[in-house]
Amino acid sequence: MIIFIDESGDAGFKIEKGSSKTFVVSLVIFDDELDAEETALKIKKFRRSIKKPDYFEFKFNKCNKEIKIGFLKTVCNSKFRVRSIVVQKEKIYSHTLRRSKDKFYSYIIKEVLKNNNDTIKNAKIKLDGLGERAFRRSLQTYLRKHLNADNKPIINNLRFCDSRTNVLIQLADMVTGAINRSYNSDRTDQKEYKKIIDKRIEDIWEFQ
Repeated sequence: MIIFIDESGDAGFKIEKGSSKTFVVSLVIFDDELDAEETALKIKKFRRSIKKPDYFEFKFNKCNKEIKIGFLKTVCNSKFRVRSIVVQKEKIYSHTLRRSKDKFYSYIIKEVLKNNNDTIKNAKIKLDGLGERAFRRSLQTYLRKHLNADNKPIINNLRFCDSRTNVLIQLADMVTGAINRSYNSDRTDQKEYKKIIDKRIEDIWEFQ
């Protein structure tokens, strides 16, 4: 089992100064690594079909509508499943989480991995590798402490990847962006992207 994780929105709480109202983290889960390889190949072929260079990075908030729809239609029949957590920040009351972006981010990642209805076991985890080395180390320690405490370890190993060169991290970005957009009632395309990948979505947990 291999899982690619990305987020949409930011971890800040200064909403009046531009922080996002919603924060979404998604797990794109492949139960077989061969399925992951086949999906990566589909994405690379799609990138070539739209005449983008090999270094082009699919990011939901930077792609136009045509590319978003084409990308999601390309992967909608691939063999992966999605588990997401959606946080409306106004419902977070913990002063500790509101004051520290790192602690908030780590906590939400832990929660979405932990509350998996026994569907995630001994997984290889891939996260976007941007961020300070000290934070990456502390996140690894934190997740192992909270997720591998019993005889049913959730994490086999955790690796940080560069999203610019990893199309499956880009897949997680596009999926998470589509789910986040579905919670934005101000946008005319609110439901359009998520609808394409609905059959891949196993669970969306609206955090309370």
